[in-house]
Amino acid sequence: MKKIILPLFVIVIACACGSSDDSKKVANEDNKEKFDSTDIQDDTKFAVTAAEGGMLEVELAKLALTNASSPVIQNFAKMMIDDHSKAGEELKTLAAQKNITLPNVLSNQHQDDYSELAKKKGADFDKAYASYMVKDHKEDIHAFTKQAEKGKDAELKNWAAGKIPVLQHHLDKAQTADSTVHPL
Repeated sequence: MKKIILPLFVIVIACACGSSDDSKKVANEDNKEKFDSTDIQDDTKFAVTAAEGGMLEVELAKLALTNASSPVIQNFAKMMIDDHSKAGEELKTLAAQKNITLPNVLSNQHQDDYSELAKKKGADFDKAYASYMVKDHKEDIHAFTKQAEKGKDAELKNWAAGKIPVLQHHLDKAQTADSTVHPL
């Protein structure tokens, strides 16, 4: 019995450790197999990207609660956790209704971004986090506006459109935070 279990154990460990599949890539590939229409594939890619982006913002905000020194950054982080957690749950519900696979962990790229910020503490963290949030929210607004205008799935379109004012508010707050930690 030991002779069978040990090789099986080694194979399981090798598969687990050797798996470098990116969660975002896996979700996109799964959706590509499920949905033949290229129209809906753009919508599913948006959903995957939005889900992962929201997940990253929540994780970075949690990091900010421990690594930031500025109360402005910490308050901004609390808003990120609240708003993006709520939006993420809404998107998960909508995706489940439509059989869209979403990532459940950060992609390799976003894990690298997280790891880089995790190395910073205090004022260095505040500056890097605020700058990242400004850049990220500009990209988010662009992606959500594109989905709201050109998406094929009416419910995803409406969901994206409804999030644009919140994302704009986040960008405004991120820019304020950024100017606070990067005074002229």
